[in-house]
Amino acid sequence: MNQLMEIAKTAVTSYRTATSSLRLLPDFIIIGTARGGTTSLYNYLVKHPNVASALTKEVHFFDCHYQKGVSWYRGQFPAIPYKYYRETVRRRTLITGEASPYYMFHPYVPGRIAALLPNVKLIVLLRNPVERIFSHYCWEVGWGNENLSLEEAIKHEEERIKVGSEKLATGNSFNHRHFSYLARSMYADQLERWFQYFSRAQLLLIKSEELYAEPARIFKETLDFLHIPNGSKVLNRRYKQYNKQKYPIPQQMAPETRQHLVEIFKPHNERLYKLVGRNFGW
Repeated sequence: MNQLMEIAKTAVTSYRTATSSLRLLPDFIIIGTARGGTTSLYNYLVKHPNVASALTKEVHFFDCHYQKGVSWYRGQFPAIPYKYYRETVRRRTLITGEASPYYMFHPYVPGRIAALLPNVKLIVLLRNPVERIFSHYCWEVGWGNENLSLEEAIKHEEERIKVGSEKLATGNSFNHRHFSYLARSMYADQLERWFQYFSRAQLLLIKSEELYAEPARIFKETLDFLHIPNGSKVLNRRYKQYNKQKYPIPQQMAPETRQHLVEIFKPHNERLYKLVGRNFGW
């Protein structure tokens, strides 16, 4: 059965790549942050009648699959004739996009996206750095990727994520992607890199905690940013997180570790507030 599924998957990929010249490129990309609610927001968007999904939510072209080329990337999106049909026959605007949360942190991605999609709209979800770190750590533990304690992982992060970093130009480093707990939460460093390539008007910054608490309001703001009519209902319910728990994960962070992280991130958060002109209250 698995072999048949792989054959079918290969056939689909080959067909979509072969028809890439007849396919759309994304109008928007959710670039991050990991463990910040990107999956929920993307799922809300693709349920909207004016939004068509990519073949998969996380295409990871500009970070992990860049060597596959633009034809492969186009193959992940709907066909141009489908858009023509929707807009001329059904009289409904159609846009498409993807959500790959490693994009925000990967150093080569901003330039790559700017070269191919200079006018794309970018969506960034920013979560309290301390909470994001713990969620990221639990996720890696849950998948069996992380064997160190949170405290040890933080202590050795810098040296760990250097391992394999030379591979970033052609793909990604496992350590850089999975063990970058603190570095991924230093948002100002990352946004400064994106602002070198894109105007601030092209980026929508969303506070993750507001998405969790008021998904309907944040969804409407996102639709306004994408110039899509607010014609799809989203339940205004509390956000729930789901972890893939293959391995036992810690239930809470040690108070002294939390306080240590709060102190570490005070200057980084202040830089962020100054950079974007908004105090997130972290």
